[in-house]
Amino acid sequence: MTVAIAPPRTSLAVPTVHVLPNGVKIIAEQIPVDAVNLSIWVNVGSAVESDDINGMAHFLEHMVFKGSDRLKVGEFERLIESHGGNTNAGTSQDYTNYYITVAPKDFAKLAPLQLDVVLNASIPDPEFQRERLVVLEEIRRSEDNPERRIQRHTAEMVHELLPYRRPVLGPAAVISQVTSEQMRDFHRSWYAPHNMTIAAVGNLPVSETIEAIANYFDRNSHPAPIPQTRPTWLPEPAFDTVVRQEVTDSSLQQARLIMTWRVPGLNAIEKTYALNILASVLSGGRTSRLVKDLRETRRLVDRISVGNSSQLWQGTFQIFAKLDVENIPQVEQAIREHLTKLHDEFVTMVELEKIRTQVSNRFIFGNESPNQRAGIYGYYDRIVGHLDTALYYPDFINALTQADLQAAAREYLNPDAYGVLIVKPDA
Repeated sequence: MTVAIAPPRTSLAVPTVHVLPNGVKIIAEQIPVDAVNLSIWVNVGSAVESDDINGMAHFLEHMVFKGSDRLKVGEFERLIESHGGNTNAGTSQDYTNYYITVAPKDFAKLAPLQLDVVLNASIPDPEFQRERLVVLEEIRRSEDNPERRIQRHTAEMVHELLPYRRPVLGPAAVISQVTSEQMRDFHRSWYAPHNMTIAAVGNLPVSETIEAIANYFDRNSHPAPIPQTRPTWLPEPAFDTVVRQEVTDSSLQQARLIMTWRVPGLNAIEKTYALNILASVLSGGRTSRLVKDLRETRRLVDRISVGNSSQLWQGTFQIFAKLDVENIPQVEQAIREHLTKLHDEFVTMVELEKIRTQVSNRFIFGNESPNQRAGIYGYYDRIVGHLDTALYYPDFINALTQADLQAAAREYLNPDAYGVLIVKPDA
């Protein structure tokens, strides 16, 4: 079944959606760039793991590149690179993504290789043991990284129950004990055709792109998936008071102040748009409110940023400041006053129009390459369940009013209830 999506007002082209009989969804688009990106989005990340296999999704991402029954260890990457292409992957709490970017003339030959290693990963025992050491070293480096440690402290404070409190890499104690057989079971449970979206964008006719992918599935069988149930999580309630945590990190020269609010996630994506705008109002450039006040004018911080980060089941609205210890109380109070102002007064039309222009320009500039477009299509289809945000994001932003922004601030950004992590260097 092939569906052409109605032309969006803000997209440069129209993607075609084709669903194969086995449930694989293909999103294909031709654009005049002399490359093709194949992006495979698997609906599995660390959030589905039990504690005793935490880190398995990321470890498996490493092992996928070790080949299949048809491709020996190292052969997949060698073939991609010998044709001038490149390949990479990434794992988060909610998804795992694999991609290749190749010349259009090589797509029909190389795309099946990417599909094969993803769907038929052989997970050989010798390579499993060798790659375990690589992953353990990655965990060690992460634990030695002060910014990663701060992220971990924040996640553990904000998420009491949701699996987002756990690291994607998993703890070393778990990765040291998991077995290759557990990984094969995990792969069979989640790496099934119906559990993935394949996006392909580049300078090939859509019919040729879809045919190259469909032919792979027509010619190859795959192990039957092990029945599995995807966990369903409820978002944790907003903080009803200030929850405060303080830690010391001897590796730091300056303190960090991180203030966090629990907000809607991608399963309520329409509620995230106003929060994205408010984050830009507060820290989107040198003239934004917090940057201008606390860094440029009063010089109370070396750096300050605001972000609205969304996972599937919950999001976090976070204000981060790098500053001297003695300025922490004054900066925290100033941030609360800025939030109170968002409750009491409308964002100005000058601010709103500036952000609308920025969003529209970034949307265009951020969707010019095949890998950017394939990535955004695969991400939103597989994680959110539809392409509306990928296609219409500037329209959704432009439709928001000053009253909408004030309502979002009042509902989600309570200046008297939030989680705050203070990280201090040794005295």
